[in-house]
Amino acid sequence: MRFWELVIIALALSMDAFAVAVCKGCAAKIPKARHAVIIGLYFGIFQSLMPFLGYMLGDRFIVLIESIDHWIAFALMVLIGGKMVYDTRDENDAKVDDSLDMRAMLPLAVATSIDAFAVGITFSALGVSPLMPPLLVIGATTFVLSALGVIIGQRFGARFHRKAAFAGGLALMFLGMKIFAEHMGWIA
Repeated sequence: MRFWELVIIALALSMDAFAVAVCKGCAAKIPKARHAVIIGLYFGIFQSLMPFLGYMLGDRFIVLIESIDHWIAFALMVLIGGKMVYDTRDENDAKVDDSLDMRAMLPLAVATSIDAFAVGITFSALGVSPLMPPLLVIGATTFVLSALGVIIGQRFGARFHRKAAFAGGLALMFLGMKIFAEHMGWIA
């Protein structure tokens, strides 16, 4: 996997977390820098953990699916990206409170990283190795963008969260199409 592809994946995966972080920043009654750090850590850690778990699961079943792995990678990327784009249509976004306790943050961290689990399965199907550099890039990117999202939310409100999720979904769909085109021999 090329570095630029990894960066696009990391940015795309971070968009859900960024959008939620913007909402958390909007909801903060008394904005503090520690909010940005805590939220960034939750989302960054889970965005790193979930691809690892997906990779481990995918690695167990790769023998069964290696003849169709490129189709699985293509389908997962396009479906995840398409769902992210589709979800931006909902005008009635759930309100996010300003709580930073584990009961509030854990479900958000898991929910925003489910797509990263599927990307981990894709990494396994594509034989990405070593796995640690992509996990670190995804986690660090998510940490930075989530912390930035909190700050943006505190300053500018919720205007940007839908656009960020839309852009992330398009990026994942683009990468799925690229995997398909490479398999078909249309690009090298």
